[in-house]
Amino acid sequence: QVQLVESGGGLVQPGGSLRLSCAPIGFNWDRYAVGWFRQPPGKAREGITCISNTTGGGTTYYADSVKGRFTLSSDNSKNIVSLQMTKVEFEDAAVYHCATLRRCAGPPRDTDTDHWGTGTRVIVSP
Repeated sequence: QVQLVESGGGLVQPGGSLRLSCAPIGFNWDRYAVGWFRQPPGKAREGITCISNTTGGGTTYYADSVKGRFTLSSDNSKNIVSLQMTKVEFEDAAVYHCATLRRCAGPPRDTDTDHWGTGTRVIVSP
């Protein structure tokens, strides 16, 4: 089975923090960039951030909606990509998916993806 798996979603209070992780299953993702997409209830999916490689030292992109609050990083020793969410807002409530990308040169786009995870839900509530 070749896919990505996300973890770390759950309930968070406004202003709080949450850390999401993404890991590959069944394949080596060293040659890929990795991005995160989110889909709030009733809204379209949005590419919010990406990192140019999973082996360390990659460049990152952030959408304006998360810039300064979210940080994307890769840990080659653990073979994961982590999305650190801080100063969480109600508008951050969504299902978050990670995906491999052919490149990270701007907003992650569905057309640049190869592998997806099934998603992890973030709920924002006082």
